[in-house]
Amino acid sequence: MSSGSTGEGSHDFARVRRIVKTDEFSSVFRLRPAQKTAHFVLYTRLNQLPHARLGVVVAKRFAPRAVTRNTIKRVTRELFRVTGLPAIDCVVRLAKPVNSKDGPATTAKLKAALRVELARLFAAQARQGQAQQGRATATPTPAPAAVPPPLAPTLEPKAP
Repeated sequence: MSSGSTGEGSHDFARVRRIVKTDEFSSVFRLRPAQKTAHFVLYTRLNQLPHARLGVVVAKRFAPRAVTRNTIKRVTRELFRVTGLPAIDCVVRLAKPVNSKDGPATTAKLKAALRVELARLFAAQARQGQAQQGRATATPTPAPAAVPPPLAPTLEPKAP
């Protein structure tokens, strides 16, 4: 598989799987938050692509150290890659402080707690996507109207 692969079920994080433009972030933020946890808010919007895309916003005021911000982004991307999400744009935003400048930048306990929160967010979105797909296939579609076969031309005897 090439590094630029974007096939269905791919676990890469190529550029096509990222939300990078400001207007793309804005269009997702305009909608209501899909879910909230103790530290994160997840915004989602359906997209017209065959795969999900991710954007991560980690403000310096909530994670003052770059090491902490990068850890949050790394864990978020890892869980996004392994979770089978429907074709949606996801923006994960850190909404509450995770630690202060006094303590260590990251700990195993912090990583585990963040991983649990993020896994819960993505799993709920994956379940919701599966439920929507299930409803779409379970909804009976009306059968096309039966078209009668064309009538064979009748040969009527000509009157003398």
